[in-house]
This record gives sequence, structure tokens and C-alpha cells, in this order.
Amino acid sequence: MKKYFINGGKKLQGSIKVNSAKNSVLPIIAACILNKDITVIKNAPMLDDVIVICDVLRSLGADISVDREQKVIKIDTRELFQCEPPSEMIRKMRASFLIMGPMIARFGGFKISLPGGCNIGTRPIDLHLKGFKALGAEVNPQFGVVEARAEKLKGNRVYLDFPSVGATENIMMAAVLADGETVIENAAEEPEIEDLANFLRTMGAKIIGAGTGTIVIEGVKKLKGVEYTPMFDRIEAGTFMVAAAITRSKIKLENVNEKHIKSMTAKLAEMGIGITSGEDYIIVEASEELKPIDIKTMPYPGFPTDMQAQIMALLTTVTGTSIITETIFENRFMHVNELTRMGANIKIDGRNAIIEGIESLSGCEVKATDLRAGAALILAGLVAEGSTTIVDIYHIQRGYEEIEKKLQGVGADINIIDV
Repeated sequence: MKKYFINGGKKLQGSIKVNSAKNSVLPIIAACILNKDITVIKNAPMLDDVIVICDVLRSLGADISVDREQKVIKIDTRELFQCEPPSEMIRKMRASFLIMGPMIARFGGFKISLPGGCNIGTRPIDLHLKGFKALGAEVNPQFGVVEARAEKLKGNRVYLDFPSVGATENIMMAAVLADGETVIENAAEEPEIEDLANFLRTMGAKIIGAGTGTIVIEGVKKLKGVEYTPMFDRIEAGTFMVAAAITRSKIKLENVNEKHIKSMTAKLAEMGIGITSGEDYIIVEASEELKPIDIKTMPYPGFPTDMQAQIMALLTTVTGTSIITETIFENRFMHVNELTRMGANIKIDGRNAIIEGIESLSGCEVKATDLRAGAALILAGLVAEGSTTIVDIYHIQRGYEEIEKKLQGVGADINIIDV
């Protein structure tokens, strides 16, 4: 078993280069199913989730090579075939379900296990299935699996009851090879949706409106292989911004674009944290005296639920009362118990977390219950008095590539230990 071991109280200084976005790379890899060609993805993060979805495509007959040093993934889907991927792979992460839309579009049908992933609340696939049905697929949910069949998908109008990122991506990928025009209304607006659309357009798809609430797709006959570099990881960038803030330090983040993280920079600025941005960088500088704030998680362009745990860790160190309202997932406060073990003063009232800032956190052994909760515990450990040990770090490694090395590079005392 591996653990993170952190000696807190170190000031941070220096630069961190932010990776490409996991939440862009995963659907882009799934979208490679749509072409019968070779695709090269550059600057890909070498994360556990990325390797899992590569393994899923391999189980379908794809020839995939991964160059960890160069961060390049080469995907050859010419010999792909229609089969049910191993259920143990699909249950490892929710994003595996993103292969369903492309597989239906290419082969006219697909059968897959229900997906897994972090236990942060109910994330039903009903909107995905609603979209496939609208495009003409016959959908048959069974015990633990779902099957969909369609001789040929046909364009249609799809209204999403909630702007689900995964459903928007899956339906968009299914529609690019469908006959006629598809319109997705109340679509998710996240930058990763726009990035996926850019990738699909590079392959030859006809898509307009991605990044807005209405996406229009005109089906094409086929797509081609391309080379592509995904966008930066907004959540990794936000996590490192909070690392600067919680340690009251100054960090420069490279390979970022502030327009995609304005909800985060605005809240940090409201707290009194200095934000300086350039074309491809952000500098975050925090003083000792910060102000409490209230935050409500919302779909993009609102404050992201994936940053809720990290900002909570920061607010535990800010004098005064802050309130976080979680509107996306009903079970995303599991990190509260672990932060409380470190001395944090947090009360939960339904979907609200009331945080009373304290003078200092205390290091102890805590457990990462999910990806972003684990990141929050690392942040708390950076500022806590004494030493912090974090167990179940595999959750964190699903979404942060060598986070300990990036933090070491700016002065943090953090290491992985084997026990």
C-alpha cells in the first residue's frame, strides 16, 4: 500500500506546468472509435483513468501504444470489432460509458456493463439512453448491463433535462455519423465539450454551437485519423491555485487560459488573493489575511463541483464563516469527516457546509474517499502543523499525474511511502 506523507508548513514558490485535461482526453480517446484510422493524441496525461480507457479500447481490438516519456498515445482503430468489453474494466470508472455512443454509431449496436467510478452521488445514465433513443436506437437495460441497437442512427432533436457533460458528449459522438441533423438542447457548456467538438471537427465532423446550450451536428459519412493536443486541465489548475492560497504563497501556473477558470479566479480574488494572468499563465499570490466567502456549485460557467472539496480545505484556514452549497451531487461531502479529523470546524446541513475558519489544522492520518476529496486532503496537509499521512491514494492518482513531484518542485515536503 502506498501513502502520501506530508510535512506541513512550507511556503511554496516557483512554477508548475498544468497537464492536458483528463476530462478532455477520456472522451477524445472514446471518439477515436468513430474513425477507421490512426489517431495520435499529444501531451496526454499518464493517469490511471487514461490507461483504463485505453485498455477498454484494446479489448475491442484497437492497437494502442502509449509513450509515457513523450506523453503520446497512438490509437489504431482499423481492426476494431463489436463485442462486450470486460465488466471489471467498465466498473473501474464512469467515463468508460463514453464508448457506447461511438460504438453504436460505428457498428449499429453495443452491449456494455453499467459504469463505476468515484462514489460521490447518483449519476444515472438515463440522459445518455434518452439521447440514443431519440437518434433511433432501441435501448434495452438489463441486470447490470445495457444494450442498444440501431441499423442506422438518424438525426433528431434531443432535449436534456439536465446539462449533463457525459450525456452531451455521448450523444454528440453518436450523432456525428447519423443521417441528417441532430440538435442537442440544454447541452452542457463545459470547455471540455468544446474541446471534444474541436477534435471531432478536426476528424471531419460538422458541429456548431459546442460550448453553448444548443449544439447542432450534421451527420457525415466517415471521419479520418488526426493528431491532436487536448486543452489544459481546469481542475488541476484550480487545485494548484488553492495550493498557493492555502499556504499563503506565490505560484505561477503555465499552460492555462484564464477564460476557462473565471469562476475560480473570481472567488479567489473575492477572498483577497492576487491573480495576475497572461496569454498562457496565471500567477496566484496570497497574503496571510483572507476573507471568508459563500460558494454554490453549478454547471459551467458556474463554480465547478470538482473544486468544491479543495476550496473547502482552504476555507477551513480563513477566519470567519463561509458556506458552501453543493447543488450537483448529493454525496460530495465525504471529505468533511477527514478534514474534521485534522481539526477543521465544519457543520453539514443538507446540501450546505458551514465552515468556521480556525487558526491552524493539525496533521494526522486521513483517508482519500474519492479523487477530489483526496486532493483536498493534500492541500490541508500542506498547511497543517506536523505530519499528515493520506491513505487510499489510488483515488488521487486517477486524476493527478505525479502531483507530489509538481508540489515538490515548488517547495512542498510531500513524498510517497510504501508500507
